[in-house]
Amino acid sequence: MSEHFGTLSDGTVVHRWTLERAGTRVRVLSYGGIVQSVEVPDRDGRAANVVLGFADLEGYLAHPEPFLGALIGRYANRIAHARFPLDGVTYALEPNNAPNSLHGGAHGFDKRVWDVRPVEHGLRLSRVAPHGEEGFPGRLEVTATYTLDASGALRFVYEAVTDAPTVVNLTNHSYFNLGGPGSGGAGGHELRLAASRYTPVDADLIPTGELAQVADGRFDFRAARKVGTGYDHNFVLDKGVTDTPVEVAELHDPASGRVLTVATTEPGLQLYTADHLGEPFEPGEGVALETQHFPDSPNRPEFPSTELRPGAAYRSETVYGFSAR
Repeated sequence: MSEHFGTLSDGTVVHRWTLERAGTRVRVLSYGGIVQSVEVPDRDGRAANVVLGFADLEGYLAHPEPFLGALIGRYANRIAHARFPLDGVTYALEPNNAPNSLHGGAHGFDKRVWDVRPVEHGLRLSRVAPHGEEGFPGRLEVTATYTLDASGALRFVYEAVTDAPTVVNLTNHSYFNLGGPGSGGAGGHELRLAASRYTPVDADLIPTGELAQVADGRFDFRAARKVGTGYDHNFVLDKGVTDTPVEVAELHDPASGRVLTVATTEPGLQLYTADHLGEPFEPGEGVALETQHFPDSPNRPEFPSTELRPGAAYRSETVYGFSAR
């Protein structure tokens, strides 16, 4: 079902949709494809919201930079110096994270109102990104399907086609705190991540091109341990690109018993511990696990390609599963 959630300054109405199945309740906004809340039970059956969000539209408009729960595109993460070459042409983007482009630009997919239609156990969001939007080439037709499966898992399926060569990298930017509101930071959550390598970054958080071994150091989450703080890094998933989602991560809150699992077709996962989340949230109040292709891939031909060409179809799938123990 849907309800009125707010109105933008240009008169565009924003709606909120509620999905519920197998003990999971999810609220989704037409603005930015935002996942506003995800309510799941703890080990004692008590439900709480486990993602960070705002109670009203004004909160999202006043605090856009955390990208809370948003559908990110046309290109998730950073592109160095806000430019990239494609077929001999260099495309200039907006340096909204100077000197780089971040999450598709200042008016990326997270700032757009999507057309939302109900489907079985979920929603299908769609929009057309015109050629030149935020500097990206190609008219891109995008759909994002959010569904709850029989176990209460939240599934995202992203699909796109283009009329000209372009780059595409889509993700969801939810911040998880499995303890629920008022439980404190997420740094005490325990994370397991199936990644033997990560991409080191320079001072502007752009990958250097190296695929470094985690090597039993602070980037080694192959065995579950506390998340802590100080991460805004892409992890190279051992499985690589897959046709169907493969489980790559588990996040556990010992206090509540809640467990989040992440399965994806993507080759990378950005771990962001929200050290610079900004008001009204405290640093480290949530942790983002963004499934993706690698940052700056359009400038790194040695990375898995993010190019999409006419006649081909982009497809990416990620599943967030919930349980308690």
